[in-house]
Amino acid sequence: MAVGKRLTGALPLAGASVAAMALAGVAVFAVNHAGCSDSGQYVTHDGVVELVGSCLNPAELPPAPADPKPVKRPAEPASNQVDPVNP
Repeated sequence: MAVGKRLTGALPLAGASVAAMALAGVAVFAVNHAGCSDSGQYVTHDGVVELVGSCLNPAELPPAPADPKPVKRPAEPASNQVDPVNP
């Protein structure tokens, strides 16, 4: 009876370990067959990090969103209910 309890407790652990090893194998296979010989490197200059090299084609990337320009409105004087409107 005690052996059965230990076996049922170990089966989920063994199954999770096999699944993790299979997923790790698939990840290694995918990286090895990615088809890119230059992995690139990150270089910092003037406080900016830039990716140099790699198989990334900038023409295939979506354009950066345009910064919306703030709408300038004239300032309106603040008033509250205590201030007289017409003195």
